[in-house]
Amino acid sequence: MSYGPKSAPETQGSQTAEPAPSRARQFAVLGTLLAWVYASTLNSLASQWWHDANFSHGFFVPLFSTYVIWEKREQLRSVAAKPSWAGLPLLAISLLVLTVGVLGAELFLSRVSLLMVLASLIVLFLGWSWLRQILFPVCFLLLMIPIPAILFNQITFPLQIFASKIASTLLPWMGVPVLREGNVIRLPAMALEVAEACSGIRSLLSLVTLAIIYSYLMEKRIWVRIMLAFASIPIAVAANSLRIVGTGLLVQYWDASKAEGFFHVFSGWLIFILSLMFLFGLHHLVLRLSPERSERA
Repeated sequence: MSYGPKSAPETQGSQTAEPAPSRARQFAVLGTLLAWVYASTLNSLASQWWHDANFSHGFFVPLFSTYVIWEKREQLRSVAAKPSWAGLPLLAISLLVLTVGVLGAELFLSRVSLLMVLASLIVLFLGWSWLRQILFPVCFLLLMIPIPAILFNQITFPLQIFASKIASTLLPWMGVPVLREGNVIRLPAMALEVAEACSGIRSLLSLVTLAIIYSYLMEKRIWVRIMLAFASIPIAVAANSLRIVGTGLLVQYWDASKAEGFFHVFSGWLIFILSLMFLFGLHHLVLRLSPERSERA
């Protein structure tokens, strides 16, 4: 790989001065080195996806990013590789972030540094044009990184309180007297606690991820993609509030034991499917009101 000025002008659309096998060997070596440096980081990340249901959607994020890059392979072949030394200081900063994350036992920084290193290497070996072309799948990888615990708690507790307020407002309209104390809803049959697992954060994170995937696959217009991604947030919050209301009705008019076990888990899946239906319905409404033909990006 050469960074110096060329002796002859490059023709537009040229790939690189190096043969493909040589570049492939470089990437293989870099990939092996990255896997070695980030082995513990990747292992802890996969472990959290597997054991923490709030972030189980992380398994699908790198798969979708890989698909997007593969889908753009013909377009990428026409992008000239123009390596830039600007990637070197970016790489140094990325490795510094990794060092701080490891020494400070801060998993979030260690994991974010992996994406920073990937972006730095793309600039260093392929250039800014390549990074611009695959910026979306690289940024999408941020969704595979679990939210820091301090921020996670700052999000879940307000969601718990909000769901409790909505449920305690709607249930009396349906003939169920309630008394709310924080995130605890006291019914005549029993007390319902809107715990962290019932805050809706799990469905919120999963629905936002699926909304971005869906809008990329099914919609060409950028403004519609952004709208669907942001719309998934209130849809997920409202759907979870309805789940709490449904649980209260179930406890009051059927069987208090149904608030736990199979019916509790089943209601979570049912509400998530309902959220997806709302999202699809919103998209079809936009297509009806703005009938420009939707094409894949």
